[in-house]
Formats: sequence, structure tokens, C-alpha cells
Amino acid sequence: MSRYTGPSCRLCRRAGVKLFLKGDRCYSEKCAIARRNTIPGQHSHRRRKFSEYGLRLHEKQKLRRMYGMTERQFERFFENASRMAGQKGHNFIQLLERRLDNVVYRLGFASSRAQARQLVSHGHITVNGKRLDIPSALVKVGDVIGIASKSRDIPIIKENLEVASARTTPEWLELQAERMEGRVISLPTREQIDVPVNEQLIVEFYAR
Repeated sequence: MSRYTGPSCRLCRRAGVKLFLKGDRCYSEKCAIARRNTIPGQHSHRRRKFSEYGLRLHEKQKLRRMYGMTERQFERFFENASRMAGQKGHNFIQLLERRLDNVVYRLGFASSRAQARQLVSHGHITVNGKRLDIPSALVKVGDVIGIASKSRDIPIIKENLEVASARTTPEWLELQAERMEGRVISLPTREQIDVPVNEQLIVEFYAR
């Protein structure tokens, strides 16, 4: 399945929660959930009824769209989580959080995961001093994620860091805004990952 290129706010309304796909707009009064929290379409005011399968599919789609992944990528990450020791659901969420594009977003270098993915793909991000242009690469404890020296004057990155300095950085990351870099100080626990999903339903979806 190809990547979705339609209106981002439509996905939030379909999910019924903020997926934070539009950057700063999601924190403003212009957010679609704040203005019109109904499912898209002419029958938007009808009460939705989910089957057991539909409920699990809905939860899976919500998480996949939040991280901006294709179906194949999403399934591959779940398969990797299934081979790890511990709870599948927690392992899965942790792997998604460790993606380089997500870490760039969490550190505030980008206003959304889509923008972070673009920064990584265009070679603006370094890991331990070396450029890395693979958005799905997994970071590990001790890795230093920064802005490439030739990219530090890009206005959008500077603006993002100014906004990020006023927000709270996740506990498992350390941001040094003046140096335009951040460090992974620990692997994220489920309590430190603020994604509004029930991962157990996703595990049950793939176990069917």
C-alpha cells in the first residue's frame, strides 16, 4: 500500500483523537478535532458501532497513521517486536518510538513526524556525528542525534527548536538546543510514551 497523501486532518477525525500530523496547527484552535470532532462524510453524526474485528483494525490504523508508516513497514516492525523478550505490545511501541524520524520529532527538530522524515531523508540529520538518511533506523542508548553542520541555518529548523524549548522533552531523551543536538539517555518505557492507543488490541489483531 502506498503512503497516504490526502488531507491529514481527515485522518485525525476518522481516528477520533489528535494524531499530531500537522505540527503546530495541532496545538492551535485550528485543529480539526477542536473545531469539528466528527468522522468525515455525510453520515458523520451517526453513532459508530465497531465489530470485534473493526475495533482492533481501528486501533491498528490509528497507530500506523500516527507514525506515518506503510502497512508493510508497520507489519515488519510488529514481527521484530514479536521476536523480542517481554510483552509484544510494549516492545512494539518502543520500537516505533526508537525510529530516527520519531526521535527527531520528539527532540523538536521537526514540528511533525512527516517533516522529521523529510529532514532525515534529505541528509540534514546526523547520528554520532555521521549523516544518516534512513528514517526507519533505530537509535540506541548513548546515540547523539544532531543537525548537520551545513543545515544549521535552515530557518524552519531554528523555528522548530525555539518552539520546542518551551515544551517538555520526553524523559528518555536529553535536548541541548544551543548545540542543536540531543542524546538518547535510556530506552522509553510504556509510561513515557504518550500515544493514545491500546496496543493489546493491535497484538490481538495480528494474532487472529
